[in-house]
Amino acid sequence: MQTSNARLKMATTFYACMLTSAVFAQPYPTRPIELVVHTSPGSGGDIVSRAVSEIMRKEKLLPQPLLVVNRTGGSGVVGFSFFKSKRGDPYYMMSITGTMLIMALRPDINISLDNYTPLALFAIDPQTVMVRADAPYKTVKELLEAARRNPDTLVAATTAVMGTGRMMIRSLEKQAPGAKFKVVNFKGGGETVTSVAGGHTTFTVENLSEAMSFIEAKQMRVLALASNNRMPQTPDVPTLKELGIPIATGTIRGFVFTAGVPKEAAVTMEAALAKVHQSQAWKDLAHRNVYENIYLGSAEFKEFLVKRYDEYKRFSEEVGLGKQ
Repeated sequence: MQTSNARLKMATTFYACMLTSAVFAQPYPTRPIELVVHTSPGSGGDIVSRAVSEIMRKEKLLPQPLLVVNRTGGSGVVGFSFFKSKRGDPYYMMSITGTMLIMALRPDINISLDNYTPLALFAIDPQTVMVRADAPYKTVKELLEAARRNPDTLVAATTAVMGTGRMMIRSLEKQAPGAKFKVVNFKGGGETVTSVAGGHTTFTVENLSEAMSFIEAKQMRVLALASNNRMPQTPDVPTLKELGIPIATGTIRGFVFTAGVPKEAAVTMEAALAKVHQSQAWKDLAHRNVYENIYLGSAEFKEFLVKRYDEYKRFSEEVGLGKQ
């Protein structure tokens, strides 16, 4: 009787092990993956996410779809807090911008970089220095000199208080000791360029992509790009580096998992994203949206984020935001 019970136990254990092995042997993913976007439909991050999702579907790069879900509110807090709650779950991926770094700096939210598994940087949406077409400033140095001579009179239009654009304004001021701009924040990049084109503000440092219609209509003039190289869409516009101003920055367009996801899932997703980035469909979209088409895999993207985080931290401490 004992022998029969022992055999039954062994058989049951063996069968359970076989079932467990069968479950984990299934290739990832076995169900749809939610791609979290913390900004609204039609935003830069939303456009990139939906394009990546569609390319993956058309190219059949994964056996399951990426389902884009906009989780907005609280200037990103809603989306990032939700994503943090999915730690270790490879069925949630997030499209990120510099807001991710702002979240990491806010002690009231406590979502550090340790909460993520970086997957890939897809592009950088370059910042600019743009004025109204009939503005008296023909160069960045003329703009800075005017801000030095008359502090707090030239109005800079930007978005988030701790965003990439606000950081760039601070960096520009440091290029001309004594220069000081009056900063006005808007809800989105589209509103900032409209305010400049309408003559309500002096200049903006928001993304080039958001002003292309005004530029093509000759209502706005780009003085310089904060990109590493000149952009083919504006071949005559110099970079700040060319002008002797060591600033190169822009909005991050990338993807992350939460921390603690299975390594196999991260490897699978990184490989799929790399193929998306190599596709002609992505290259066409990057050109249309005036992105610096830069790709970094998981390891390099992690290093990039740590470096960018340090820049954000220094900026927040400089302007007294780090204590808030």
